[in-house]
Amino acid sequence: MSNATAPASTPPSLDPVSVVRSKAYISALVLAGLLGIPISAVAYGFLALVSWLQSYLFTDLPGDLFDGGAPAWWPVPWLMLCGLLVALSLQHLPGPGGHSPALGFQMGGAPPVDRHLPGVFLASLATLSLGAVLGPEAPLIAIGGGLAALTVRLVKKDVTPVAVTMMASAGSFAAISTLLGSPLLGAFLIMEAAGIAGATLSLVALPGLLASGIGALVFLGLNAWTGLGTFSLALTTVPPGVDPTVASLVWAVPVGLIGALLGWAVRWVGLSVRPIVHRARVVVTVALGALIGASAMAYQLITGNGFTDVLFSGQDALPDLVANSADFSVATLVVLGLCKMLAYGLSLSAFRGGPVFPAMFIGSVLGIALSGLPGMSLAPAIGMGIGAMCCAMLRLPLSSVLLATVLLGADGLQTTPEIIVAVVVAFVVTTILPTPGPPQPTDAPGHAGPT
Repeated sequence: MSNATAPASTPPSLDPVSVVRSKAYISALVLAGLLGIPISAVAYGFLALVSWLQSYLFTDLPGDLFDGGAPAWWPVPWLMLCGLLVALSLQHLPGPGGHSPALGFQMGGAPPVDRHLPGVFLASLATLSLGAVLGPEAPLIAIGGGLAALTVRLVKKDVTPVAVTMMASAGSFAAISTLLGSPLLGAFLIMEAAGIAGATLSLVALPGLLASGIGALVFLGLNAWTGLGTFSLALTTVPPGVDPTVASLVWAVPVGLIGALLGWAVRWVGLSVRPIVHRARVVVTVALGALIGASAMAYQLITGNGFTDVLFSGQDALPDLVANSADFSVATLVVLGLCKMLAYGLSLSAFRGGPVFPAMFIGSVLGIALSGLPGMSLAPAIGMGIGAMCCAMLRLPLSSVLLATVLLGADGLQTTPEIIVAVVVAFVVTTILPTPGPPQPTDAPGHAGPT
């Protein structure tokens, strides 16, 4: 994820009440609300473009060229092109193209400067459109924060760094206002990742929440106008909720353990391959694209299901997976989980995007595979799997509980106890396990070539 929105530390003597009453803060609230409109429109357009490219390249085009749909090898050349475009953009455009997702969901530092935004946009567009297994949340946070910071600097030349950071936070909130299903969930994810607390929480959250709420309205309005979609994660069919039982609470412990181990394995792949990428970015990234495409091809050849189950973030495939969970045998789920994990780990090492949605998808696969155990039901199993995998990958326990609970809707409230147990176990085990992979290289500030 890119360096987006962590606010400066609040001076101990700062009086939040006085700040909120000040004319400058009121002006900041108004500006945050105004910025939420164009930034959320840009985010909507970005997601619409990604969705159209995915649909055209992997569904419409092969459907026109081949009888019976896309052949199993179809994703391989597109993933190789994805690797080439991402590597070239990172190597030749200013900036690192966003934060490396292999390092986790990180917030901190200044928002991207204006000359770095094209690199963030192009690297993430190629990643998300051409099949790499990463999500859009990190690029949107970076783009939203960067555009807001740029706007504020253009409006007022002598703006303070604290004001820039606050407006960048608001821009990031607006950009992902509906992506995770709720403006509050996106805002909470950003705040927990940035470690915002105390007086800073109140002062930064208000402009951000205002921008996020306005952004959600813009997303809804644009969907009504264009009919392209809300681009919000939601399940079309929610498993019926059941009250927690002793058996389901007991199963939460091994689910949390398995989620932590699977997350560690994915991170090990990403962090082990990442230093190799830095030695020969273009060649290695193209080769990684071929491997990701090959994993999707192998899944289609082995199971007979479409390769799109393995590709992309999993945001669009997750509702169908849950709705049709009875059609997936345990063996098919194991193959799907292994192929998705491999593609996810390889994508983390060299491409640009966010880690949230693939973790949720793999967690759902884990939960569905375990839902047939004695004393288990589908809803708590999916919730526990999502919570455990998200916690293992993000290392944000509170956001992980909310991601799983909110996704399951009203029935998710009944599964909260099991989700909490699974997340706590996953967090403890992830903390105890050694950091996977070798020491990591650092991208040069000016460009993302070999270091």
